[in-house]
Amino acid sequence: MKAIYPDDGDGDREANPEAVPGLRPETAGLADATSRMLEVDGETFVLRANAFGGTDYTWLSGPNPGYGFGVGPMASLSLDGHTKNIRDFLDTVDRGTGYIEDD
Repeated sequence: MKAIYPDDGDGDREANPEAVPGLRPETAGLADATSRMLEVDGETFVLRANAFGGTDYTWLSGPNPGYGFGVGPMASLSLDGHTKNIRDFLDTVDRGTGYIEDD
């Protein structure tokens, strides 16, 4: 975990004060040859493999440019698996703000 996170892996923002949950600036919604687009329940996402063996999902049709989520390493995920991940994400989003709800 230390190889990935410069702190002790507890999510402490002091280690990276510029970190913004849900935003990956270098890919902020841009589709390219290594990505694919997927529409689920009327919402459009760009899916891209990340460096850790998982998938980054950028919500193109959402109200917040570049916002999305990622999932951890998985060998290979079917289209149904990606669709489920997106639906699970959309179920947690506050439709008023477009961000994940605070508990």
